[in-house]
Order: sequence, then structure tokens, then C-alpha cells
Amino acid sequence: MRDRTAVFVVFALDGVAFGSWAPRTPAIAAQVHAEPGVFGLALLCASVGMLCAATVSGRLIERVGARAVVAASTVAACVALVLVGFAGSVLLLGGALFAMGASVGALDVSMNVAGVAVERSSGKAVMPLLHAGYSFGALAASLAASLAAGHGWTPARHLTVAAVLAFAVLLVVIRSVPGTRPRHAENPVESPYPVPLRRPVLWLLAAVALCSAIAEGASTDWSALLMVTAHEVDQGAAALAFSGFALAMAIARVGGAWTQRRFGATRSLVAGATVAALGFFCAAVVPSPVFGYLGFALAGAGLAAAFPLALSLAGDAGKRSDGTGGERELAFVTAIAYTGFLAGPPIVGGIAQVTSLSVSFVFVTVMAALIVPAALAAHRVRRRERVRAPVCR
Repeated sequence: MRDRTAVFVVFALDGVAFGSWAPRTPAIAAQVHAEPGVFGLALLCASVGMLCAATVSGRLIERVGARAVVAASTVAACVALVLVGFAGSVLLLGGALFAMGASVGALDVSMNVAGVAVERSSGKAVMPLLHAGYSFGALAASLAASLAAGHGWTPARHLTVAAVLAFAVLLVVIRSVPGTRPRHAENPVESPYPVPLRRPVLWLLAAVALCSAIAEGASTDWSALLMVTAHEVDQGAAALAFSGFALAMAIARVGGAWTQRRFGATRSLVAGATVAALGFFCAAVVPSPVFGYLGFALAGAGLAAAFPLALSLAGDAGKRSDGTGGERELAFVTAIAYTGFLAGPPIVGGIAQVTSLSVSFVFVTVMAALIVPAALAAHRVRRRERVRAPVCR
């Protein structure tokens, strides 16, 4: 199996982990007898786990390699998926979701490191395509979750089957995932760059990923409600707004590799962010359901490349002369981006509480637009770094 195919499947497994349990939250909440507020605190545990794992994954991958972390974190995610299904109390559910978030957080960083390794070995831009694997995995898992719920499967039964299938797929592909052990772990090569905290280019790339995460999280959690309140459609039709967003993002990611090769990463980021901002603006201010659906589809297509390209550029910013490196840089950008997924939806809700949901999506429009100056500034700073960096020994 080609390494690119293996890593694509790993990205899909990451999407399966999220797409399997998230649609079953109503049944899980009923199973643990949780009120919405308490259940929300349990869900927060997953985000906290992701953030904690992302901050330490870079050093771990440097020590043992991406393949080992991909394998361990995927197995841990499968176990956590089963624990979520069998949780009988809010406390146990919070612990299971923390474990799920931590394992997925480590998997996110390690699979992106593996994706960067594929790009370096092939000389081709493939990160948007790999992230399309996540989108399709989440979509397939959500459809399976709908079927399971429709046939009366309990969360325990459904999530156990999903975990077993994911583990079986992992056994098939893991040997083809690159990164048995970094070469620089045995033959150290001095990095010409300071630690991530002291590098402006990484802060700028983190800003790109952060803004993208805020906008994507807002679409996930608030798009349907915006369609109901601002465009006056029923709840069934409103759910199609996020479906259009997710489908447009997946399709755009399939073609994202070609776009990056044709126009370059920075131009792709700028064009995509402009399209996304236009889409959010249409959905927020134009009082027509057609423009609401069109706006979210444009936003999904425009944001498709932002997160994967930010991570790809972060990995490239940490590249050593021997072709390795970038683990800590990738983990740094990922950890900051996760704060967007964590804080974005509550911020949007707070703005809507004070004003309206339409005004809150104007804020989301601004977040998408801010990707443009951040991407352009990161490009300029990276060019200066390359000129000034000393030659590695």
C-alpha cells in the first residue's frame, strides 16, 4: 500500500471517531440522565483532552516517530469510543470523553506529521486531499450512526462495532504509514530555528488555523439555528445548511492539492478565505433561504484549505536540512487552533445573546477575512527566515 493511501485512511479513521459518537449525543445524554447544562460540561472534557494532548504530542513524535503515535492513539481512541458507549453516569462519560479527546488530539498531530512526511517524500502537495479523508470519514460515520439509531441500536452496541471496525482497518494500513523513527533522533541535526514560541511565522500560521477553527465550529453548531431564526425555514430543512457546508468542504479538499500546486499555498489561502467570508456574509445578512444555503456552501468550500495548509506550512517551517523536523511546530499550531474549536461556539452564542445570531455571523465573517492578512504576513516572514537562517551542519 502506498504511504499516501495509508495516511488518507488514517485521516478517515479520525473522522470516523468523531462522526460515530457525535450524532449519538441525544441517546448518550438520555443514557446518563444528564440535563443539557451538565451534559455540556461533559462534552467540554473532550475539548480539554484534545488541547492537552496536542501540546505534548510534538515531543513524543520526535522521540518515537509518527507511526507509533498514530497506532497508539488510534487504539486508544477505539477503547475510548467503547467507554463512551457504555458510560452509565455523567462522571464516567466525562472521563471517557476526556480520553477520547486526548487520543484524537494525539492522532491529529501525528497523522499531520505523517502527511507532511508524504509531501516531502513525494514532492507533491497532498495535505488538502488527506484532510478530505477526514471529511469523508466523518460523513460516512454519521450516516452509519443515523442507521444505527434508526434500527434501535444502543450507543454501546453501535460504538463497539465502530471501534472494532476501525481497529481492523488500522491493522491493515499501519505498516504503510511513514515515520518508524525520525532520522534526527539517531543522528541529531541542529535546527536553525528557535523554539516555536519565539517564531512569529508560527504565531501567524496559528492565527490562520485559529480563525478557520472558529468559523468551522460556528458553522457546525449554529448554522441550523441561523437558518431557522434568520431565514425562517423549518428544522428539517435547516439541517441541510451544515450538510451543504460539510459536503462543499469535502469536495473542495479533493481538488485542493491541484489548487495548491497551481497557485501556491498563500494564494490558495487568500482566495479561499475571501470566498468563505463572502459566503458567511451572505448567510448572515441576505434575508433569503437560497442565499443562506449558498452562503454556507461557499463558506465550506472556502475554508477547506485553511486548516490543512496552515499545518502543512507549519511542518515546512520546522524542516531540517536532513528532511526531518516540524513535529513541535505542527503541535504548536494545532494546540492554538483547538482553542478556536473550544472557544468559538460559546463566543458566537454570547454575541447572539446580546444582539442576534445574524450579527454573530458577521463576527464569523470577520474571522474568516482575517485569514487573508495572517496568511500574507506569514508568507513574508517565512521568506525572511529562509534568507537569514544559518546553514545546518
